[in-house]
Amino acid sequence: MAIKIDTKLTPGKMVPALERMFDLSGKKILSIEKTWKSTQGTPVFTVRGKYATRGWTEWTQGFQFGSAVLQYDATNQKSFLKIGRTQTVQRMATHVSHIGVHDHGFNNVSTYGNLLRLIRENRIVNNEFERNFYELALKVSGAVQASRWTPIAKGGGFVHSFNGPHSLFIDTIRSMRALGLAHRLGHVLMAENDQPVSLLQRLIEHAQSTADYGVYYGEGRDFYDIRGRTAHESIFNLKDGNYRCPNSQQGYSPFSTWTRGLAWAICGYAEQLEFLKIISDKELRPLGGRKSIEAMMLKAATASSDFYLANTCADGIPMWDTGAPNLHRLGEYLDHASDPYNDWEPVDSSAAAIAAQGLVRLGKYLQSKGKKSEGKRYYQAGLTVTSSLLEEPYISTNEKHQGLLLHSVYHRPNGWDHIPRGEKIPCGESSMWGDYHLRELALLVHRLANKKPYLTFFGCLG
Repeated sequence: MAIKIDTKLTPGKMVPALERMFDLSGKKILSIEKTWKSTQGTPVFTVRGKYATRGWTEWTQGFQFGSAVLQYDATNQKSFLKIGRTQTVQRMATHVSHIGVHDHGFNNVSTYGNLLRLIRENRIVNNEFERNFYELALKVSGAVQASRWTPIAKGGGFVHSFNGPHSLFIDTIRSMRALGLAHRLGHVLMAENDQPVSLLQRLIEHAQSTADYGVYYGEGRDFYDIRGRTAHESIFNLKDGNYRCPNSQQGYSPFSTWTRGLAWAICGYAEQLEFLKIISDKELRPLGGRKSIEAMMLKAATASSDFYLANTCADGIPMWDTGAPNLHRLGEYLDHASDPYNDWEPVDSSAAAIAAQGLVRLGKYLQSKGKKSEGKRYYQAGLTVTSSLLEEPYISTNEKHQGLLLHSVYHRPNGWDHIPRGEKIPCGESSMWGDYHLRELALLVHRLANKKPYLTFFGCLG
């Protein structure tokens, strides 16, 4: 059956739960700030309720400090602004110039971007030097991200993952916001022989490549081509630029759907559709034109969203992978609310938090285009998922637990996620990206409830 969409739910009805979440959130941010030692590296996920690190790539520090900025945004408590500002200055510079990752849209937009947005919204003093500092960081971040470029045989290309130039990750569609901000701030990537490279062009070409190879449409691409399914990784032959095959790093298999990757597609394409509204037709014309570009992104956004809604539990929380090997032992699990304490396969609440934001945005976008009924379906689905996440067993009410959103999964194949004593699968723990995206989702819905400015990643542009 899949998700049971609550068509009567409104942001206003969710305000008490949203405010309770931000109350819990503040205490957890302060706990991490008090106990975390920078020599330990970056906090990634919790083990027995305490944040721990896991070396792979440095992609979660922006979520740590960005969470403090979001907390200030929601509550006006200046202690959180101080944490976000101070730690961004002291800790985030290496992330701006990091040439080895595809995560600039995560780390730097969550910190420098959110701080710049608060200046633009007159929420903090418009200090010219501070504003220029954030803008410069975002310009450099977008250019560095765009420099990780792999051209492909059919034309265009993609920003490759930390795995290397052969590797296109579905996650990276959300890092394209780094390129979008840098472009709108008037920046370009300067290449060999002083050749300027358009960041907008690279954003759109990456979005096209991801739509072509990372999202399926039921058009017979392979035997497992089911509309809306996504591949975590797409592999290319670097000798000739041709696509070779799907792969999965964190999912169960190349031919099943890792649901956090699916969620990145939903959220990434939805917010890029919003972003295109502030890009002129003149800029888009040489890149294929607005109609073609929007159609490509909308096709990917709606396909992935429809697959999510059809393959999630009744409360909108998905299992960690739609093809996980022991799902059959759960019976008709899609007909019921999710059970994070089952004996066979974990859920992934972080995927739900990311997807919910994308669903709300996609619904708002379609409604703005006159597609009221279709838009309402996605919008109400997003609110339904949000409501589930704000209640137990997903919201963490234990003040001794440093995580905010429980039952997040990082890397099931590698066995990195903690399995509590007495349980058979990972459960009861949190992740830095899950906590951040729940806060971002909650801020979006809270602003909708209070008729405040609509939250976008490009709100920092004024």
